[in-house]
Amino acid sequence: MQTSDLLASPAPVLKDWTMKRNCSVSPRQFMYFYVSLAIVSIAIAVLQLINGAWLVLPFTGIELLVVGGAFAIYARHAVDYERIRLYPNRLVIEQVSADKLSQFEFDPRWVRVEPGVTPRDPVRLVFRGQSVVVGLHLPQYRRAQFARELRVWLACGV
Repeated sequence: MQTSDLLASPAPVLKDWTMKRNCSVSPRQFMYFYVSLAIVSIAIAVLQLINGAWLVLPFTGIELLVVGGAFAIYARHAVDYERIRLYPNRLVIEQVSADKLSQFEFDPRWVRVEPGVTPRDPVRLVFRGQSVVVGLHLPQYRRAQFARELRVWLACGV
């Protein structure tokens, strides 16, 4: 391989879409909230224990475990995203869900964009019988608009 091949610039990105979940609370803020909830719940349970209602303490523990599990599931998916990049000769789709990365690469000339039948349905990209669902992190009212925009860019970018 020659030095000029190594220095050759990669194909330019024609269009780059990044779609993320709308998370109004960071995982750190969530943790602070959970710790404050746990402190208040345990304090109330200890006060009830002092008053003779010992059964409140195990139920508080169960409550904190269930709420903690729900918070862990939320935090695990808080940074999920989809990134779609259109190059002159390829369409690259990168999806991250709970630390699992999936990547797909298609020839943009042969990709068919299928918007959902209803606004709730995600956009589907079809290429040689393979189907990839995109736009899961978009609000429902933006999915059809995204499908139209992607279709235009695929037609113009080739």
